[in-house]
Amino acid sequence: MKRVVVGLSGGVDSSVAAYLLKEQGYEVIGLFMKNWHDDSVTISNECPWLDDSNDAMLVAEKLGIPFQTIDLSEQYKERIVDYMFAEYERGRTPNPDVLCNREIKFDVFMNIALELGADYVATGHYCRKGTIQKDGKTLYRLLSGADHNKDQSYFLCQLSQEQLSKALFPIGELTKPEVRELATRLDLVTAEKKDSQGLCFIGKVKLPDFLQQQLKPKCGVIVEVSEDKGLYSNEVSDFASKEEELEYLSKKIEYSIKDGEIVGKHQGAHYFTKGQRKGLAVGGTPEPLFVIDTDVEENVIYTGQGKNHPGLLKKALFISNDELHWIREDLALKESETMQVQVRIRYRQPLQKATLHKVENGLYIEFEQFQSAITEGQFAVWYIDEELIGSGVIS
Repeated sequence: MKRVVVGLSGGVDSSVAAYLLKEQGYEVIGLFMKNWHDDSVTISNECPWLDDSNDAMLVAEKLGIPFQTIDLSEQYKERIVDYMFAEYERGRTPNPDVLCNREIKFDVFMNIALELGADYVATGHYCRKGTIQKDGKTLYRLLSGADHNKDQSYFLCQLSQEQLSKALFPIGELTKPEVRELATRLDLVTAEKKDSQGLCFIGKVKLPDFLQQQLKPKCGVIVEVSEDKGLYSNEVSDFASKEEELEYLSKKIEYSIKDGEIVGKHQGAHYFTKGQRKGLAVGGTPEPLFVIDTDVEENVIYTGQGKNHPGLLKKALFISNDELHWIREDLALKESETMQVQVRIRYRQPLQKATLHKVENGLYIEFEQFQSAITEGQFAVWYIDEELIGSGVIS
């Protein structure tokens, strides 16, 4: 009998995942990960991880499976929280959820599970796993969830073949309504529970509040850059090579205060991210202002009017070799090779047609259509049909 450790988060998805595994005849153990205990940054006097851990325990009791809580807050702080602040301080926008899967759930947590004699680790992600045989070897495939509305393959884009080989995603074939219905039928305490917002496993923490506690506020100016500024008009059409063209298309515009006019003040450029509209508190423009760039060195936020402002739109992005990751290593491109794929540059984005171009120092992604707010530090992921084959950090 194969043993599976399921990460019970106290939510409905992992509860149903545990039930399905038991039905399939696995020996199931439930573990709750406690990843945070600095109560000074939760937003109210409630203690969210206690509620969650309690719900997880009640589900385990109901399903008749052993349960324990493990404290990973030290590793979480080291690998996730510190990474987040380092990225914000560099003026990039991190994705802690992607890192949490790579570094915590499918690394630290997985190692604990294997020490408990587990054959697999299971989570409540909406995605599926497949296998194929190639040159006598088994290769693992990460496939999008059957519920396209909830597909969470994006968050697992950094997993390796080794990690995938030991992963199970029991609810990948179900839709969210089916999962809730099943939980209601089983009378699980989590059946009606709302999906968690906030940081993966820190609970109900709002990111800006969390940042403010760590990165000190400092007053700076908000600059509005008009779209008919000369910055956007110099179209270049003849390039010596494709790589030169890609470099041009993905190049970051360097703004300075004299490119626009000062329209307001802010409390710290590192609290803002490209494409952001809320929180600027500047009124009186015909179209809403969007952040088109942040300069954390000079502490300036650059903005433009309307979501089609040329400062937001780009046709290509670059990923450097050290931040490039192939789940399907057998499909990895060699220098000067290209590949037609579908790409998303943020979790909820519909897939976009694009071409990958491998160059000596990294990988360019060239899109068919302009993309809005390509954000440094976020993950770009690429698919062939339903399979996620690789990802990388936008540089």
